[in-house]
Amino acid sequence: MTQKLQDVQAAAGAIFESTVPLSFGNDLQALPAAQSGVALYDRSDWGRIEVSDQERLAFLHNQSTNDFKRLQPGQGCETVFVTSTARTIDLATAYVTQEAVILLVSPSRRQQLLQWLDRYIFFGNQVKLTDISDRTCCFSLIGPASSSLLQTFGVPNLEAPAGSHSLVEIAGIPVRVAVGSGLPNPGYTLIAEATSAAQLWQHLFQAGAVPLGETTWEQLRIEQGRPKPDHELTEDYNPLEAGLWQTISFDKGCYIGQETIARLNTYQGVKQQLWGIKLAAAAEPGTPLTAEDKKVGVLTSVVQTNNGSVGLAYARTKAGGPGLKVAVGDTEGELVAVPFLTHSQG
Repeated sequence: MTQKLQDVQAAAGAIFESTVPLSFGNDLQALPAAQSGVALYDRSDWGRIEVSDQERLAFLHNQSTNDFKRLQPGQGCETVFVTSTARTIDLATAYVTQEAVILLVSPSRRQQLLQWLDRYIFFGNQVKLTDISDRTCCFSLIGPASSSLLQTFGVPNLEAPAGSHSLVEIAGIPVRVAVGSGLPNPGYTLIAEATSAAQLWQHLFQAGAVPLGETTWEQLRIEQGRPKPDHELTEDYNPLEAGLWQTISFDKGCYIGQETIARLNTYQGVKQQLWGIKLAAAAEPGTPLTAEDKKVGVLTSVVQTNNGSVGLAYARTKAGGPGLKVAVGDTEGELVAVPFLTHSQG
């Protein structure tokens, strides 16, 4: 984050942990803005990796779960990077441009993914990796009024498939605007040069976007089911178990982890699945889920909301899905479906 950006956010009430705005002292306004208006979330601490040179699409096609060879400039997709045994490393969003592919990756996976991808570039491969995180900024507009806000800057309506993107100008600032907020909420993700970060954030804020800090983002991602590294995305789980079927191409051919994923799909071998969970009281992540005195899963994330405690949890497939009532330590819970997660093809 640039100091100028931090200064304008501080002036808007930001409370920071390191350089990340945890809250703007407006959580009661930011949450409904993301649901029915427009909220502004700073994702500049997320990693941005540029993959360039002639073999970039084939390389990413072979290193992650989605089908990159079908993508054209201006298109994008979500994809999962997995180990050779299909254990999850990260859920990433890819934007294909004329010259490169920009990967938006989780903050805690930036260095790991750079090193991981570099391991698979061999002598003669025409692939180049560049960490552009520090020289760019990234914001997400979240909520149904996001389109209207962008239109006040003369940005045309971008109602297109998720991941679609184009280079536009916002108040004279070149910005790549992509469809998708990172959550099921409608919205857009914006990437620009870091030197324009403070000016761009200020323009969006003054146009009516309600600043949203990390605390509210965490509530939204848990309520809606976006899995997070070190919580739901670890080497204990594969992307089928993590509810990320929508990021997987089952007919694109070989890639790292493909054999395991294909086998699990073909033989219906998914032994556990990620669901939302409503809790009667707060519980700590890592707390086992039990039913009839048998362990059937584990709580991975939890947050307190105005409607009580909610979380994300893995549960054994044979134990059941939404509607299953479980004990969670000293309290009780019920599994529920959440919009981000998918559990089958199509």
